[in-house]
Amino acid sequence: MLDIKNISFSYDKKPTLKHVSFKIEKGQNMALIGESGCGKSTLLKLLYGMYDLDSGTINFKDKPILGPKLNLIPGEDNIKYLAQDFDLMPYITVAENIGKFLSSTNKAKKQARIQELLEMVEMVEFSSVKAQFLSGGQMQRVAIARVLALEPELLLLDEPFSHIDNFRRNNLSRKLFAYLKKQQITCIVATHDGADVLSFADEVAVMKDGIIVESGVPQKIHSNPKNKYVASLFGDVNEIKGKYLGIKSEPEKTLFIYPYQLKAAANSNLEVTTKHSYFRGSHYLIEAVYEDGVLFFESKTAILENTLVYLK
Repeated sequence: MLDIKNISFSYDKKPTLKHVSFKIEKGQNMALIGESGCGKSTLLKLLYGMYDLDSGTINFKDKPILGPKLNLIPGEDNIKYLAQDFDLMPYITVAENIGKFLSSTNKAKKQARIQELLEMVEMVEFSSVKAQFLSGGQMQRVAIARVLALEPELLLLDEPFSHIDNFRRNNLSRKLFAYLKKQQITCIVATHDGADVLSFADEVAVMKDGIIVESGVPQKIHSNPKNKYVASLFGDVNEIKGKYLGIKSEPEKTLFIYPYQLKAAANSNLEVTTKHSYFRGSHYLIEAVYEDGVLFFESKTAILENTLVYLK
């Protein structure tokens, strides 16, 4: 459905994207993940046709996506892009913003569609409020509803939950991605949040310095990260040599171990001294030191400072 072949782009002379290629099929959800400035947002803008490529091609349903030199108005009718600035009209209501591009031929159908989207983003009680009076998180929820109004075939989302409180974010993301799957809307999400990737993405592309350094199903990349940068995008990670974990065949090999993968043991090669216990709700994150430096592991209870613990 969407075919990106060897695209490169630079704002000035410094390359921002270098030889990026991937494909995505109809109804799939792909996540672009990486540190700030790695090129995620720029890639979405190129897919929408906002910039001209230096090289390579972008094809959507076998039709090229062209930049402003060849297509004065960016984008296609069946592609929608949600930027981080929302682009709402401040002096009209939430309902009017959502229904702005819906046909008014059948008013009852239009109102039903607006109501459906208001319920999905949990903004029913704000339907008559002008956008200028909303919080950042509320604006973001309205912006999500608006890009969904016409049910695009391809949806490009740039940090779609960045302004939304965690307690509402989780429920909203579940509703949104379930809706996209049901409607078979292809979606590419740029995010720095590993939780979004693990929960909803069919495929993930890890970006760094303008290139895709790793791609595949999120479960595989999370379980077997190729380096610390990739692993760190999913949370805290430890670098531990094999000798501490009983791997006699590769004692000097560095393994990337998440805190939840380490458990206390009666005895082991990994002897640590605790320094701090951080309450995380369902568990404590324990900071400790050992022969090679600092590491983190999880515990059901807090552990006193300077306690000797063996880990496996």
